[in-house]
Amino acid sequence: MTVISVLVATHDRRRLLSETLEAIVRQDWPRDRLEVVVVDNASSDGTPEMVTAFAARPDVPAVRLLHEVRPGKSHALNQGAAAALGRILVCTDDDVLPDPGWVRAIVEALDETGADFAVGRIRPRWETPPPPWISPRLYGVLAVPDNGLERFEIRRSLNEHAMPIGANMAVRAEVVRCLGGWRADMGKLRHTLRSGEDHEFYLRMLHAGMRGVYEPRASVAHLVPAERLRRAYFLRWLHDNGRIVSALEREFPTTSRYLLGVPRYLWRQAATELARFGRASLGRQAPERFASLTRLFWFAGYLRGAWQGR
Repeated sequence: MTVISVLVATHDRRRLLSETLEAIVRQDWPRDRLEVVVVDNASSDGTPEMVTAFAARPDVPAVRLLHEVRPGKSHALNQGAAAALGRILVCTDDDVLPDPGWVRAIVEALDETGADFAVGRIRPRWETPPPPWISPRLYGVLAVPDNGLERFEIRRSLNEHAMPIGANMAVRAEVVRCLGGWRADMGKLRHTLRSGEDHEFYLRMLHAGMRGVYEPRASVAHLVPAERLRRAYFLRWLHDNGRIVSALEREFPTTSRYLLGVPRYLWRQAATELARFGRASLGRQAPERFASLTRLFWFAGYLRGAWQGR
């Protein structure tokens, strides 16, 4: 049976990480075929001591604690991937609760399809009830995209996509060795909303001909902190993400048709969102109005990145 390595990068989230590790212990997978690699990214809250104590318990699988002093999740993931012993690397975050069948579902999906990477389902775990102006169109900002209850294939030639993100993704170890790890210059840093490392890694896999699979049975619950449920957070995140995606477009073009340095289809999408915003405003549909406004902020960020990049 395949050895699986679960990678968790963490920084100053001792309590949440403890809950994540407890959920991993409850996996329906043989303990002697599972290792947990925790990469501590310069925590100061006693996280290393907690992980060490957890690893000493007789009821847990092999747990290894690594230390990465360079700030940034990408550095931590890359160190964890280099040290992992498993043939499949399963990534999650330190504020995620995987379902008991999570690892098994990922392994079965990869074995049955022969895919190079897998994307699981992510459900929101609200710290406080979401405000009425939030709609599912905005769940991607909160890293809780739900791509449905049906398995589907992911590859460059298909229109169906489910981008792997750190909360719930898996990749064969040889893919990381072949393509390299996550780019630190696009990765998440503390006190910023920059988050493009997963997107870039995903595009690199697709352009290399890798195939993926979305497996809804590989399900996790991802914490949505109350502090993120503010309009300003969404607007800033999407504006910054637009700038990141504009840089990715230069490396991984999605079209050959541009207008003023921007793909023509994005101009059409922006016009559609502007019309939606107008209709929602007239109809007093707060969730739809705000969702369209955020997409327009995303487009503004894209324009800024595209034109500054040129």
